[in-house]
Amino acid sequence: MNPFKKRTAILIAGVSTLLASISSPIAWYVARENAEEGIVSLAMEESGRLLHHHHAIKLGGADAVGRAKVAANTIVGGLFDIAEIYDENGAKLAESMTAEGEAIEPSLTGHGKPDYRATSYESLKLAGDVWVLRVFIPLREKTGDVSGPITGYFEGVRVVPKWQQEAIFADALTVALMACLASLLCGAAIYPVVVHLSTDNERKAREVLDSHISMMESLGRAIAKRDSDTGEHNYRVAWISARIAEEMGLTGHAMQALIAGSFLHDVGKIGIPDAILLKPGKLDEEEFTIMRTHVALGEEIVTGMGWLDDANAVVAAHHEKWDGSGYPRQLKGEAIPLAARIFAVADVFDALSSKRPYKQPMAFEKVMDILEKDTGSHFDAAVMAVFRKLAVDISQRLENSSESHARKLLEECVRQHFEMQ
Repeated sequence: MNPFKKRTAILIAGVSTLLASISSPIAWYVARENAEEGIVSLAMEESGRLLHHHHAIKLGGADAVGRAKVAANTIVGGLFDIAEIYDENGAKLAESMTAEGEAIEPSLTGHGKPDYRATSYESLKLAGDVWVLRVFIPLREKTGDVSGPITGYFEGVRVVPKWQQEAIFADALTVALMACLASLLCGAAIYPVVVHLSTDNERKAREVLDSHISMMESLGRAIAKRDSDTGEHNYRVAWISARIAEEMGLTGHAMQALIAGSFLHDVGKIGIPDAILLKPGKLDEEEFTIMRTHVALGEEIVTGMGWLDDANAVVAAHHEKWDGSGYPRQLKGEAIPLAARIFAVADVFDALSSKRPYKQPMAFEKVMDILEKDTGSHFDAAVMAVFRKLAVDISQRLENSSESHARKLLEECVRQHFEMQ
């Protein structure tokens, strides 16, 4: 499993587990509440039916107590273990209870005369893990007429039997497990979709990146067509710069910008006349002034080209020097972008170490002597300190290398830092 798929699987599994841990208790609570309300609703409906049957709704007249007692005795033992019936003024007319009701009755909190207008209930846990439901019902002549006058009150207590508690527990557990399973299955179903979309997005991003790199190489080849020394040099300096930057901890966007800028540092030479660019001898002052314009021309080429905008730091400052004696802006010290300071070391090292039509490669020790001599004036001492540790290995890997070898080294670097594995 590749790192992305592994991270995605862990993330989705974590989210699914979190949702399961949240939804399961909620589902448990809702299922238990629904079961509780179902018991209460059934008890209320049945008690109302019995009260109407025994004419214990309108509790007036001489036989009101008798009717209330009959109704209370009938109700108790079915859905209720305690039944109390009050007249419209809150005076108790009848009370009846089972043995279970008598056992828990002392544990129930008392209250004053009933005067409530809405039906309600409470769920209580008593000592010994006894679960009771206590309902309070205002009586009216017409069932469901909440605006009608109250003719009495009924209060009932049900001791929920163990078998019913177990059934409610089992049902709530089933609902909770289903919610948990649904969360986990949802995560399992989402995973392949996310991976597919990500893979497709990664493929498209790679295509865009490939086109960007192809654009960079095309510009590099265009420069090489005009200056034969430039092609292989572009690959080498971009790779050397990346090696130094890796040691300095550059990653991601900063590394990509450095590679692109190093490869395209001389892109502005496309605009330099052949008479100057290809002149075999030394340039005069006027010609050198024109040659220097390749920096500004390079900036114009890469600026506004989207991804290649990132190359601007090196393109614009690759001829600046640490002591401020460079061009075109005479930037000094850390005012020079780090990418350009890294590139400066790589550029001079490769120029001195490489064979050119007009010169032989300089010995490694001689090259290093020149670099050390110019540290603090041309080069950043911090960059040189890093390069010094890598110089022997870099020299050995590039010794007698061809353009194809240099290109292969850079391609490996690009695959690593542009995430094209």
